[in-house]
Amino acid sequence: MGVFDLEKQFAFYGAYHSNPINIFIHMIFVWPIFFTTLILFDFTPPLFNLPPIQLCEHASLVLNYGFLFALIYGVFYVCLDKKAGSLAALLCLVCWVSSGVVARQLGFSLAWKVVLAAQLFCWTGQFIGHGVFEKRAPALLDNLTQAFLMAPFFVLLEALQSLFGYEPYPGFHSKVKATIDAEIKEWQEKKQKKIS
Repeated sequence: MGVFDLEKQFAFYGAYHSNPINIFIHMIFVWPIFFTTLILFDFTPPLFNLPPIQLCEHASLVLNYGFLFALIYGVFYVCLDKKAGSLAALLCLVCWVSSGVVARQLGFSLAWKVVLAAQLFCWTGQFIGHGVFEKRAPALLDNLTQAFLMAPFFVLLEALQSLFGYEPYPGFHSKVKATIDAEIKEWQEKKQKKIS
């Protein structure tokens, strides 16, 4: 599966996220995982010893691993789809800037505890979504890239489609839905054979 093949990637994601409650759980918890990861990355040293960009007396931007992480995600999303990817890249930028503010307000000794609690809560919610509602193991067991790199974009794409009918191109969702249905049917048949 090509990393930049949005249709195949979204169909893979959709095959693991077809239950509406599980989809909703992911829409709530995926971006906070991204955000809290950036909080921890804010405590890394600046890249190439670059000085912070002073915004005002009390705020500055540090070009550290948090910036690099958000930049990679944002550029990747724009490569997947120009319109939704640009919105996702903007969200990555907002998360990076705001996570830096939160990190400096909390300080490392409190920030790592907040991040740990948030990560545990969000990941537990997603596992419950898969176990209780989806009744299928999460995609991260089959595709780590999908779980970590693409999940924020896919929940955004799911929200844009649900709320505004957005499609990256005409017919995208009907093609993806057909592939998802086929993959779920194949998974159910394999599962049934294991039981028999």
